[in-house]
Amino acid sequence: MIDTVYAFDEPVIPTGSEARGKVVEIAPVSKLRRTEAAANARFSPRRDYVVGFESLVLPDGRPLPIHTTATQGTPETVHLITEAAGAKKKNLAASAVASAKQEVHNKIHLASTEIKPPWPDARVKRYLLAQMPYRRQYLEPGTQFIAGLDQLLEFGSTARTRAQLESIGNEPEPGSTLRARRAAGITSAGAHPGTPVEAVLSNPVFTPCHKLLLPAGSRIVGQVTQARPARKLHRNDVLRMRFETITTPEDKQQEMKGALEGAEVDRTANLKLDEEGGARATDSKSRYLSTALSISVAAVASHPESDNGEPDGFSDPATRTVAGGSGFKLLGALVSLASGSKTFSSVLGFYGAGFSVYRHFLARGKDVVFPKNTPIEIGFGLPHEKTPASRK
Repeated sequence: MIDTVYAFDEPVIPTGSEARGKVVEIAPVSKLRRTEAAANARFSPRRDYVVGFESLVLPDGRPLPIHTTATQGTPETVHLITEAAGAKKKNLAASAVASAKQEVHNKIHLASTEIKPPWPDARVKRYLLAQMPYRRQYLEPGTQFIAGLDQLLEFGSTARTRAQLESIGNEPEPGSTLRARRAAGITSAGAHPGTPVEAVLSNPVFTPCHKLLLPAGSRIVGQVTQARPARKLHRNDVLRMRFETITTPEDKQQEMKGALEGAEVDRTANLKLDEEGGARATDSKSRYLSTALSISVAAVASHPESDNGEPDGFSDPATRTVAGGSGFKLLGALVSLASGSKTFSSVLGFYGAGFSVYRHFLARGKDVVFPKNTPIEIGFGLPHEKTPASRK
């Protein structure tokens, strides 16, 4: 466990608890997905695993039987924050509560990093595996799962005095950050302005003197304010939402003004949060370089021989190998080298260049996707909204 689980205001499953389970199902791959993978020289596309956790071992060694349904694991997650949230976290005048929260957050991410393979070695390994037409299917070390309980757990009861509960339902201090999880999944492709959004508070909120304001399990409700689906010509989408009310488990409701301030997402989603809390899918600038290299390789591989019939260096084995690899990865490189055919290498080179142009510039863009139970951070108080002129 990399996050502490709270019940009301008590930590019941501490960070460091060990979850044990097994793979219960390996989902089949659709024909469309298999065809798309084959076109990119991947004949064993990645499969989704259904994992069931059956027990928890708490840090004190006490076992706890559980029944869960786990979502597809994420090999690498990143913590996105808005610029305003980053400035707030760097503010030397932050409260002791915020400082303690950040310290715990850093420890959690440090523990998560320690169970992953060394970063440089992992990147080289993934790159080499990506060139293989067939690859072994397995779960990466450090893969994170979000598991929902199928049955409630009993942890006993704890008494609270009236004085300890009298602050429940009061507003947090301006600028407070609420840590929550999405109650349901949402995508920019399926949402529209006015679509309701809901999150569940995962961490209780206290006053500086440690009086409880909002217990874990409080429900935060709002709506989508902007949703634009991805379009052709690789135009990505945007999803923006605001949060308007918060209701405690005792049905004490209050109005609020909140915006998305942070989220834990899959690194491969390439999401970014703007200053207003809007989520956008982005593209790496390396797509220009990689496409230009693919076109250059194809042009070099098809370069004609010199007039006197002697080799001019453009159709040597190395060039043919690079052209074949550009079009069909390792398999294309090996076949191109073995065939010794300049025509075959040129065809593979132009195939790779065309595929790169289509994928990076012509295909449909990326949607913003927040799966169910995505950890998010909500800033209490809307961020500064830009005028239309300042958005240009």
